Amino acid sequence: MEVMIDKTLIQLVQGDITKLEVDAIVNAANTSLMGGGGVDGAIHKAGGKAILEDCIKIRNQRGGCAVGEAVITTGGNMKCRIVIHTVGPVWNSGANNEEEKLRNCYKNTLTLAEYNQVTSVAIPSISTGIYKYPKELAAGIALNEISKYIVNTSTRINKIVFVSFDEVNYEIYKNKLKGIC
Repeated sequence: MEVMIDKTLIQLVQGDITKLEVDAIVNAANTSLMGGGGVDGAIHKAGGKAILEDCIKIRNQRGGCAVGEAVITTGGNMKCRIVIHTVGPVWNSGANNEEEKLRNCYKNTLTLAEYNQVTSVAIPSISTGIYKYPKELAAGIALNEISKYIVNTSTRINKIVFVSFDEVNYEIYKNKLKGIC
């Protein structure tokens, strides 16, 4: 499924984010940047030790990555040039500013992508796995923030791919994207 927002193509695919041919992929990371499960584990495994080495350097300089922030590493062994690691919030019924933190993940990711001359980026559903952010709410926030970014900036990013590993997330994003058309 595809839609255009201004001059940026928004695509929805179901599959493995580590296999996509884009300038950058986004990692739903943890604050330690040392890898984990889900998307994070898959990216670290596919990218190889170069990603971990970059993450260790970032940890040594900054102490990791705070919730809502984003950092960049090499793409390692993957087809992408770079990985943008962002840390989403753990869902706590909305009591800890989770929405603002998740919005910041997308804003900071796109800002970092722009700064690094990325023209195509693949993004998973951030915080909806082990962090338990409700998938419907997270998809709405993701699409809203990305749409706002595209409309309010003169972005060079001409393709954004939302990647869903499972059918449930794919259907949620598909229904939300239909509302944008």
